[in-house]
Amino acid sequence: IDAEGVNGRLIIGDFQGLRSPVRADSETLYADLRLASGASVKIPADAEERAIYTLEGEVSISGDVFPAERLLVFRPGDEIVVSSQTGAHFMLFGGASLGSKRYIWWNFVSSSKERIEQAKEEWKTGRFDIVPGDEEEFIPLPES
Repeated sequence: IDAEGVNGRLIIGDFQGLRSPVRADSETLYADLRLASGASVKIPADAEERAIYTLEGEVSISGDVFPAERLLVFRPGDEIVVSSQTGAHFMLFGGASLGSKRYIWWNFVSSSKERIEQAKEEWKTGRFDIVPGDEEEFIPLPES
């Protein structure tokens, strides 16, 4: 991606007339974007769910300014323009809704409460696959 004050990489999906070669099983948008000072970029409204995570700099949306290290989740269908007076680096996420409720407990996320309980048991008994690159430290399952 290289346009007026906006550059970056399209990782998955379609953005500003470009298409990533990465195949996804559902509608997905994922891009690593940088805004130059005074630049702005429109976030496509066609993705059902959209968010940005600002890594560096400040972004402005509808007159509100947000610092780095913030996750901003947008309402479906809203027209969103992200701008920055100082320059910013952020990740853009989006895509189709997963369509069902998700349950979250500690590091586990599933659409099934039963699967969460199974994951807890597997973690507790050492049957859960080791996270690559994290072989040296084991974090025990929280009590509650």
